[in-house]
Amino acid sequence: MKKSLSLSLCILTIVFLQPTQILLAQDDEFTFYSPLAEEWYIGGEYFEWTSTTLNNNNARVNIFYKTFGDSSKPQLLILHGFPNSSFDFHALIPLLEDEYHIAVLDFPGSGFSDKPLNGFSYMLEDNARLVDYFVREIIQFDNFAVFTHDRGVSIGLAFLGHYIDNPDPGYTINYHFLSNSGMFLPLANLVPFQFALLDAERGPALIAARKAAPRLTEGDPVAVAYADIFKFNDGDSALLHVGKYLLERAENEFRWLENLPRSPVPVAYLWGLADNVNPIRIPNYVWLTYLNEREVESSFWILPTAGHYPQRDNPEEVAKVIEMALSGRLPDRETENDFMRTYNGFKEAEDAVYVGHSVVRKMEFPGSVRYTPEGYQ
Repeated sequence: MKKSLSLSLCILTIVFLQPTQILLAQDDEFTFYSPLAEEWYIGGEYFEWTSTTLNNNNARVNIFYKTFGDSSKPQLLILHGFPNSSFDFHALIPLLEDEYHIAVLDFPGSGFSDKPLNGFSYMLEDNARLVDYFVREIIQFDNFAVFTHDRGVSIGLAFLGHYIDNPDPGYTINYHFLSNSGMFLPLANLVPFQFALLDAERGPALIAARKAAPRLTEGDPVAVAYADIFKFNDGDSALLHVGKYLLERAENEFRWLENLPRSPVPVAYLWGLADNVNPIRIPNYVWLTYLNEREVESSFWILPTAGHYPQRDNPEEVAKVIEMALSGRLPDRETENDFMRTYNGFKEAEDAVYVGHSVVRKMEFPGSVRYTPEGYQ
């Protein structure tokens, strides 16, 4: 369903109110201080989702989503992480929307979607089923790539498992992009904030302090936009509940990761090197354990100047990898070493680095020189 507020009313409100006050579908009177956040909101729509989580008792939530680009172009679905929303890709999408038909959504508890606080369980598996419904019934994608980040990686892996196990899903996933995530928690470097959210005393106290802090209303435009979005529908309080997803991830991460080697979908794995919460040891382990031996096309990319948010820190390089993968310009195993030497040999400091497959073998060198313990002969 579309938001009840008409675009014409939004325009009139923008003209006469400073800062802008708009009657919203989800927050009756919300003050936007950020034109970026307001524009993101006005350009979106809503649909209703009935939760499949048993404890949620068929609760219905309104889900915010946006689409970009020409519907005749190749389809790309983007899934956001925690604690942010679809706005996390505001810098990446303009680099891709001329070539792709892009869809994003805000998961329950995030962004402009509903944030029920009365015991609602924000489950990753429920979100995976939500993605399936969104694809089939709302945007009606039939052959698409999916880009996942952070919490969205776990949702995407659960969604992938449902897709693999369904003999007739009604659509084709043609490419799978994964970026920075605590997708293997034993190797993560979690911060105190993440642990505090799971503590019955420290969690509520931390959220109360966050809500009491003065709201950012001016300064860096992007920072003000994030501040607006976090305040929408009491997003600060929702963090306490959505943050529990770490428990579900820890319980299921091995099962979800096993979906990668059995998946028929090509994978491009991107990682911002300067991520201190989810350090490079995570993708190294996941690549070698679950992706390196796959026969299906797989590639591993490191973004040396990006941190946890490659789509924000270096969106041009993320867009380049997406376009190379979706246009069939990545090498196969037989040609990847030549590709690596050529591509990495002429890159700039901020460019993504291509990492080839690991093939452990006994080395044999041509020529007449031979090693012996007594010396070279």
